[in-house]
Amino acid sequence: MATNKKKMKSINKSNLPDTQGLEDTRNLPINKVGIKDILHPMVIKQRSGQDQTTVASFNMYVNLPHNLKGTHMSRFVHILNNHEEQITVDTFKSMIEEMLTLLEAESGHVEMTFPYFINKTAPESKVKSLLDYTVTFIGEANKGISNLKVKVLVPVTSLCPCSKKISAYGAHNQRSHVTVTATINDFMWIEEIIDIVEKEASSELYALLKRPDEKHVTELAYDNPKFVEDMVRDIATHFAEDKRVLEYVVESENFESIHNHSAYAQIHQVKD
Repeated sequence: MATNKKKMKSINKSNLPDTQGLEDTRNLPINKVGIKDILHPMVIKQRSGQDQTTVASFNMYVNLPHNLKGTHMSRFVHILNNHEEQITVDTFKSMIEEMLTLLEAESGHVEMTFPYFINKTAPESKVKSLLDYTVTFIGEANKGISNLKVKVLVPVTSLCPCSKKISAYGAHNQRSHVTVTATINDFMWIEEIIDIVEKEASSELYALLKRPDEKHVTELAYDNPKFVEDMVRDIATHFAEDKRVLEYVVESENFESIHNHSAYAQIHQVKD
């Protein structure tokens, strides 16, 4: 064992073969190559001014020219470790630029998905509890042109207008997942997107409710029925008017309580 260690130390790294850098003769470029689902701690700034510590799952890819055999996978992890202290929109963009430089690529794609917690106050009892949302930052760069997308999945309640209209009493409701993906040209708080979605739902969700709170959200949903089509249209209206948003996708999936399938709607709009 000691002999093997001495041999390893004696090897000059510059003499080690760079297999990834060898020429490839199949003449097939690769659109995306890199690492997927690597977990890494991160700190993100909240609208309140406080920092939130969480863990993100990263996907990091670059293009590979037709004449190269492979990319250097370890460099992706190196870039990630250089930005572990705090991830912001600006540092996220710099990660993409650094990736292109270090891997000598023309195009790159980075995704980081993480749970984001908001301390919510129940409507009547005022008891506080944390509710989690799934957030994804998506950064892309191609030949000097880059864009940033913010994707947020917001769970809400929707109540069926048809059920309310045709029933002598009551109406069926369900938990819905509304997903907004916004391509932005200026800073936007995660909380801004969540606020818009929750405002346009039949009711927002809370992790902890007392009986007066349960009565409140049940009656609120009953007074504010929404089809899945209503949800995406009402939410999309806000992003259509926001100059910071260049393109948006609004999706709603209602996990129907009286069917064994979901109701779904999507609006995708690219602004001029």
